[in-house]
Amino acid sequence: MAVNRQWKLAKPVVGMIGPEHYEKVNSSIPTIRDGQALFKVLHLSFDPAQRAWLTKGSYMKQVMPGDVMLAQGVLKVVESKHPRFKVGDLAIGLCGWQDYCVSNGKDQVGARVLPPLPPGVSPTLTLSLFGTTGLTAYFGLLNVGKMKKGDTVLVSGAAGATGSVVGQVAKIMGAKKVIGIAGGKDKCAFCKEELGYDAVVDYKDKSSSLHDKLRAVAPKGFDVYFDNVGGEALECAMLMMRTKGRIALCGGISQYNPKDASDVQGPKTYLAMIGSQSSMEGFLVFQFAKEYPKALMQLSKWYQQGLLKQKEDIRTGFDNIPKTLQGLYTSQNFGKLLLAIEDNNSKL
Repeated sequence: MAVNRQWKLAKPVVGMIGPEHYEKVNSSIPTIRDGQALFKVLHLSFDPAQRAWLTKGSYMKQVMPGDVMLAQGVLKVVESKHPRFKVGDLAIGLCGWQDYCVSNGKDQVGARVLPPLPPGVSPTLTLSLFGTTGLTAYFGLLNVGKMKKGDTVLVSGAAGATGSVVGQVAKIMGAKKVIGIAGGKDKCAFCKEELGYDAVVDYKDKSSSLHDKLRAVAPKGFDVYFDNVGGEALECAMLMMRTKGRIALCGGISQYNPKDASDVQGPKTYLAMIGSQSSMEGFLVFQFAKEYPKALMQLSKWYQQGLLKQKEDIRTGFDNIPKTLQGLYTSQNFGKLLLAIEDNNSKL
């Protein structure tokens, strides 16, 4: 008998998130009413913000113990009583860690049918380059960071899903120099050789301080800093912003799993921003929703021209979901982290 496998939050998370915080349960496959469709989850997306969804005060409704863990996913319609969704359609939505979900298109899942994709384009790219990842990079760099031709740009998490797109867009838009921060020789080499970064510093290399490494490759500082990690990288950037520099505060993955409040590394160097007259602005990609079509058209054009690449790191297996999320916060991924759910259930 087919079931709906689910991973639910088992207890509040303190410190590093891991498999021990979740429990696997088997539920009945949900039935649909008029105006709804039943979706099979094919791929799941893993994003740094998921850790914030477990805490009070996030922009999302907090995931509580007993709730199915939230996640974006690529879906397939398997049954429908909704005129917009036809059996066999591919869609994306906030499906959660489960085999099946129900949506009317206007609920929290917010399922929406994927448009026809160009030949050779995987549907998983709608969770990365042609989804919130690519849009976050685009708007964060251009609308928040206000990058101009000739700017020197610094990107942390440079080999990650968002950072890798930021660096490429900066080069396309005429940045004079694009510097990345990444962890490990392979990721640094990838940023330079595949993504076109002018220089990349390895934060895992302890032969000298991160600040000294950045000074060596950009002695005159930065016009724009796109921050994905917070912590030491943010503190260094604050010290090195040029006059009227702009910091786009996208995320702080290095600070997402504190043991307690004292474990969070706040920026100790913020006073340097007074002298540089620089600014820092946090943002959510959803604030630019009205501009999505224009941005997606531009990202698609650059991709078809061979100017944009998106490296995907695809894991497999429903049972591996919790440890895959943990790997995101311990730098185990290389590129956009996804998981393909193996269907061990009988077909409907």
